[in-house]
Amino acid sequence: MAIDFGKTAGDYARHRAGFPDVFFDRLLADGSVHKGDTVLDLGTGTGTVARGLALRGCQVTGLDHSAPLLAQAAEMDRAAGVEVKQVRARVENADFAPASFDVVTAGQCWHWFDRPRSAALARRWLRPGGRLLIAHFDWLPLAGNMAQATERLILAYNPAWTLHSGSGLYPGWLKDVAEAGFTDLRTYSFDLDVPYSHVDWRGRIRASAGVGAALDEAKVTRFDAELASMLADRHATEPMSVPHRVWVLQAVAPGLLD
Repeated sequence: MAIDFGKTAGDYARHRAGFPDVFFDRLLADGSVHKGDTVLDLGTGTGTVARGLALRGCQVTGLDHSAPLLAQAAEMDRAAGVEVKQVRARVENADFAPASFDVVTAGQCWHWFDRPRSAALARRWLRPGGRLLIAHFDWLPLAGNMAQATERLILAYNPAWTLHSGSGLYPGWLKDVAEAGFTDLRTYSFDLDVPYSHVDWRGRIRASAGVGAALDEAKVTRFDAELASMLADRHATEPMSVPHRVWVLQAVAPGLLD
């Protein structure tokens, strides 16, 4: 089933909670990112990571193949008072000079790429000692909670959807970057609750790979109505408190490639 996040760009921008401030604060506090760094944000989408780093003094380039998502990112950047350079291309086909960036980031997107090629390209584009940061910000489907109930409803409409029942941890990504020659691999995670109104949760789920990016408009409409009914019946108190996990992999580029 083809996935097209461009179809969901409006919902993506309006309703999906971006990486939290504490994520960016920790990146700067632990030295993964410094003010003034040149950053390439892979799979930038609506720019949650790129904009967050630009707001903290980085010079950021956002890379994505979706024109609708980049258009939403540009609008949100203007509203935030920052400028992010945009490049429209797939990661695997992008062309940057070797050793162009201090940091390469990939937020909530590594699984969509040709991972070995993307890791090799990230190493090529990074300066010696540059940092690759792969991060996720996932809801947590725990037994009996609203996120689990939402996932079950998605599967009822889209049985082919595979991105369910996750833990928010991605150990496989360490193999990707180690085999590309990165060193000093480190990971960490932390949990937090994110407040969502019914309207925003419905919009966030419409923007997901299992619903708006994959289903036709009629199915999305039916799904959304059923989700609204489920929330009203079983999770009436707003805002809802949705458990999430931030997971980060940090790795260092050892030097220029031959």
